[in-house]
Amino acid sequence: MTELRRFWEDPAVAVVLRSTETSPFGRKVRMALIALGLDTRIRLEPADTLAETDCLRLQNPLGKMPCLLIGEEAFFDSHVILEMLDALTGGGRLMPREGPERFRVLTRARLADGITDAALLVTYEGRFRGPDQASERWLAHQKGKMTRALAAFENDLPDPARAELVQITLAAALGYLNWRRPLAWQDAHPKLDKWLQEFARNHPCWTRTERKQE
Repeated sequence: MTELRRFWEDPAVAVVLRSTETSPFGRKVRMALIALGLDTRIRLEPADTLAETDCLRLQNPLGKMPCLLIGEEAFFDSHVILEMLDALTGGGRLMPREGPERFRVLTRARLADGITDAALLVTYEGRFRGPDQASERWLAHQKGKMTRALAAFENDLPDPARAELVQITLAAALGYLNWRRPLAWQDAHPKLDKWLQEFARNHPCWTRTERKQE
């Protein structure tokens, strides 16, 4: 980590985040950068995951974003990047350094990521298949994942006053649900809806990473 920090602090080394303003996983990284005070070091460079000519496919063979470039080295995915950012600031800022609580936090963050994963699959089903090709069984399967995960958070909300791994990941997921609307969730989860509003009021990283209105 000492070597990585040396590169990070060297102004001659470019630090680039390949992502877009609309990517929920990219937003998660951008929120963390702001919360940790690291955002001024980053240059955001849009990526097109569907373009064969986009060099993202060379930087990340999976062709997925976000992808963080520090000099010539690429790091992905969003969870790996957030672990790195936490370590760069000394550790313990986004997640516990060690012990059982660390793994509880990592598990809940993956649960929040799962909401985003399922929402993206529902979105892609509508984007890449015609209405007569869409699988209602597949859509119901993904919506079931989102509904169960939302219910779990409704019954065990993280502290909205803190901008840590679980909170940032959950906020990014809910923001994506509010934009793409793969399912209506607020009425069934009023405490979670209120939680997002409180998180947004408490943390500038939410407002500063909102997508520009088209």
